[in-house]
Amino acid sequence: MIKFRKVSIIHFFFYVFTIFFSIAVTAQNPIGAWEINHSNESGEKLKSVYIFTDQYYSKTSFDSESGEFFETSGGSWSSDGNTIYQNIEFDSDNPNLVGTEINFQILITDSLLKIVGSDIQMTRIDDGKPGKLPGAWLMFGRTVNGQTQLRDMDNPRKTMKILSGTRFQWIAYNTETKEFMATGGGTYSTINGIYTENIEFFSRDHSRVGLELKFDYSLNEGNWHHSGLSSKGDPIDEVWRKRR
Repeated sequence: MIKFRKVSIIHFFFYVFTIFFSIAVTAQNPIGAWEINHSNESGEKLKSVYIFTDQYYSKTSFDSESGEFFETSGGSWSSDGNTIYQNIEFDSDNPNLVGTEINFQILITDSLLKIVGSDIQMTRIDDGKPGKLPGAWLMFGRTVNGQTQLRDMDNPRKTMKILSGTRFQWIAYNTETKEFMATGGGTYSTINGIYTENIEFFSRDHSRVGLELKFDYSLNEGNWHHSGLSSKGDPIDEVWRKRR
């Protein structure tokens, strides 16, 4: 009798724990930045960084020691319980996937995100805070030689910048031709009206890894105004608009 009761109590607490764990997992979402260190088939040590905003995501892999760029992909996402649905807008490694949807299940704790049925387990970098610019932004306009040039937000040729609380990535791509042009990213901060980027990867020019770039920035009626010097040393004056 005692043995039966003891086993029942253990089962009861295991059942309650399972329910509360499931509720906690379901209630959480992947918004923020995550990373995983791993090796590719050639044995090279890579770091993969995932950024999730409320509607968009990106994933990039680069050499964890040199910063050499390997591949990136991303687009929009949604969820149903623990299932994540990703609609791919760009993929540097396999452009044929652009326009397709993939889905998988995840389990999230405070510090880890695991993809069910795989060995992929990512560590949380941030939860979308404390940055003032989290979200996905599209290049809306730029000033060149005193002339402001505006872009059609529905144009398939896009330059998107996606930010968590501490990580950023920009990507130039075309959803119609499925072409990937370039990307760069790393960490950022926003202090006293200065937006600072620390570059950890750059697809077109690996020599720019390690640069720190500072820009004046402001938010005006939902638009992000951004001016300073590019990684080439050229003056830039840009306007970004958040994707909806």
